[in-house]
Amino acid sequence: MTKDELHRMIRVDQAGEFGATRIYAGQLAVMGDRGPHAQDIAHMAEQEREHREKFDALMAERGVRPTALQPFWSVAGYALGAATALIGPEAAMACTAAVETEIDKHYSDQLDQLAESDADPELASMIEQFREDEREHRDAALAAGAERAPAYPLLSGAIRLGCRVAIRLAERI
Repeated sequence: MTKDELHRMIRVDQAGEFGATRIYAGQLAVMGDRGPHAQDIAHMAEQEREHREKFDALMAERGVRPTALQPFWSVAGYALGAATALIGPEAAMACTAAVETEIDKHYSDQLDQLAESDADPELASMIEQFREDEREHRDAALAAGAERAPAYPLLSGAIRLGCRVAIRLAERI
């Protein structure tokens, strides 16, 4: 695995963790701290903040540039979080379930790539730990009623597609 490939991997992962913090910020801004699932969302937001900080540190240590789309991700993530919370608590959970489903797949693909080349055990360890947190978020969201959200298949599919597009863009730009 080349240095450029590793940098792309770190860049997209940091962008994803940043986007997740913005989604949760938008949800909490609408729901407040007493809304249904607000405590769960606050806990997930804190874990995402910790993930982002670790990727921020890794980027600084290795000289990885952030995505030029970070300002867009900030607005888009916050808007997605606020919009899903406005639809209702189950829609907020549907957003989490959809995002975390895609991130689980994304992180699993990255772990496969890293295992093939044995290129970066430190990065692989971080991704593996964060993937487990993301899986817990997805499972908690499903347990909290994500699938009861209005038009769940459509909402989930649209968010998952958006995540896949965001991943591809953040790897390159």
